[in-house]
Amino acid sequence: MERDEYRDLAVNDPARLAAIKAEASVSPLYNNDLAPTGPEDRTWSTYNIAALWIGMSIVITTYTLASGLMAAGMNWWQALLTISLGNVIVLIPMLLNAHAGTRYGIPFPVFVRASFGVRGANFAAIARALVACGWFGIQTWIGGLALDALMSAAWSGWAEVAHHQFITFFVFWAVQVAIILRGIEGVKILESLAAPLLLAGGLVLLVWGFVAGGGVGNVFARSAELQAGQVPFWALFPSALAANVGYWITLSLNIPDFTRYAKSQRSQVVGQVIGLPLTMTAFSFIGIAVTAATVVVYGEPIWDPVALVGRITGDIPALLILAMIVVVIAQISTNMAANVVSPSFDFSNLAPKYVSFRTGGIITAVIGIISFPWLLYQSAGAYIFTWLVGYGSLLGAIGAVMIVDYWIVRRRRLSLPDLYKTDGRYAYSGGWNWRAIAAVAIGVVPVLPGFLKAATTPNFAGVFENPTFIESLYNYGLFFTFAVAGLAYLLLSFIPSRAPEVAEEPEAT
Repeated sequence: MERDEYRDLAVNDPARLAAIKAEASVSPLYNNDLAPTGPEDRTWSTYNIAALWIGMSIVITTYTLASGLMAAGMNWWQALLTISLGNVIVLIPMLLNAHAGTRYGIPFPVFVRASFGVRGANFAAIARALVACGWFGIQTWIGGLALDALMSAAWSGWAEVAHHQFITFFVFWAVQVAIILRGIEGVKILESLAAPLLLAGGLVLLVWGFVAGGGVGNVFARSAELQAGQVPFWALFPSALAANVGYWITLSLNIPDFTRYAKSQRSQVVGQVIGLPLTMTAFSFIGIAVTAATVVVYGEPIWDPVALVGRITGDIPALLILAMIVVVIAQISTNMAANVVSPSFDFSNLAPKYVSFRTGGIITAVIGIISFPWLLYQSAGAYIFTWLVGYGSLLGAIGAVMIVDYWIVRRRRLSLPDLYKTDGRYAYSGGWNWRAIAAVAIGVVPVLPGFLKAATTPNFAGVFENPTFIESLYNYGLFFTFAVAGLAYLLLSFIPSRAPEVAEEPEAT
């Protein structure tokens, strides 16, 4: 790579970077997976970043994302608008946190040491990791269902096998573990190859919907039948928007895990702008349009694309097998990038000298099983308005602290060597920055009563009956926690620090 191609790096001298790594290598906070990337590691182009988002966004949970909103009372364009707006909003913290990954070549758990402390970073990292483990389980369960349909098409007696869905779940789990063992480069290759295949599969499904449904106009005329609830749009909108921002709020924290490999800031920014909001909106649109077409064709809405593909191609086993392979690839590509990379680094950060990226991935896969994903996914209300809104509130507060610390308090300047020192600038008090922890608590505690009520309300559909003022704050989820935690951290940062004063990195030239 030519020198002018990596001018966005804070340390763009290979000899100096090697010296920093050599000094940090003796630290208990360092291993090769957490080390800053150099020019030779910057192989992700704009296409690779865009393909990453295409591969992560084209997945069954995106396809069905509108179903919960329409079941609660939204019409098709209101649901699509909410999804689109949510993804444009989440793109903002995504790009803000991505900057440090490209500039300093560091993954999320190392970056968060600057704001939470070298020990406090584990609080933020494990909070992110446990969410990813839950997501890993959900996506693996869905992938197992697709594999189950594939087996049923290949062998008529498969449905008679005891616990056949759990068998395919564990087979799908084992396939992903094999990919985990190949490391981060395997994820890059998988996403780059999967993206065009997944786009083609989505377009084929959309064409079928419009043709079989009697045209675009007829399909959307019948879409009103997808509305099951009667909740007014403006009553549902705040929590629904928060849920859609929460869908990718996890990645807005750990996006440095990927952008540390980007060739430049331009590559990661353009790739994300192209890949995230456009793909999420387009594939959600396909989900709505095709499901509306099933009302015309089959007389009932079929939101589950696995069930739909099985019905469409039931008489042509070869076509069903091909379609299920595409679905399986979609699940694997999303799970590898969104739900394995981050927790692998996060668990490695707990004990860098003992836990590698691959070991962290195995830990993720095991926790994904014991999260009981078949229970998390069975209810649209629990999935959207409790799972997405609930964890989004916590991670939104953590993300706000990171952004305020990096962009306002530190003005994008970090001391790369001190991120790996137990007694450097980011040691704070015993390795913890109490300001960050306090700011997160100030942001999150007010929404806990609403979360507890949502979690204990059967078939919760996003709107409380007669909520108290405190309970109503939950409807705004991460918007509330992000704003309050960010402001609290900014105010707390004015309190003098006793942390060692160490010169930060100068602006790159």
